[in-house]
Amino acid sequence: MPGTFEPLPGGGAAVALDDVEISIIRSLAVQLLELIGPGPAEDASGDPLAGLFAEGPSEPPSDPVLRRLFPDAYGDPEQPASPRDAEEQRAHSAEFRRYTENDLRAGKRDNALAVVRSLDALSSASAGEGGTVLKLSRQESQQWLGALNDLRLAIGSRLEITDEEDSDLLFRLPDEDPRKPMVMAYLWLGGLQETLVGTLMP
Repeated sequence: MPGTFEPLPGGGAAVALDDVEISIIRSLAVQLLELIGPGPAEDASGDPLAGLFAEGPSEPPSDPVLRRLFPDAYGDPEQPASPRDAEEQRAHSAEFRRYTENDLRAGKRDNALAVVRSLDALSSASAGEGGTVLKLSRQESQQWLGALNDLRLAIGSRLEITDEEDSDLLFRLPDEDPRKPMVMAYLWLGGLQETLVGTLMP
């Protein structure tokens, strides 16, 4: 089971992780939380429910990673639109973003928090020579799947991976290339994601 998720009875999943792997995943999840940022704050009245109805931003994020995590809903960069159509797509995207981005951010934040909390809940006393076995419920597995996907999107954005050709070039990087550790993390998270998907399939 090392390095791969396996199904548990009842629909959950389990994976053996050593201390280094736990540290890497936790660190990446915390960085993702910092990048996504906190949720909408309470309004001046101190009403915590006010944040539920707060409108989100209408412009795409300036950070390329956040733009990858929260892309425009309308428009295809592969097929440039006419100036009139492009303006219409921007208007539709802004409207869609205003009413959905806060919820999308909250979902991604919840998934990353679930990863951090489940790793923190692992007992260091149970770690042996083969590492610790992380056991997830079906719901936790879904949250992990979402977080792993977001982490790979974030790393892929930093590595400027846009297609398979970019991936192939990066996978052949020499060991002395400073991007090599990030590429290895990208590949490793991809393997975890793929095996976790397999445990969730009927």
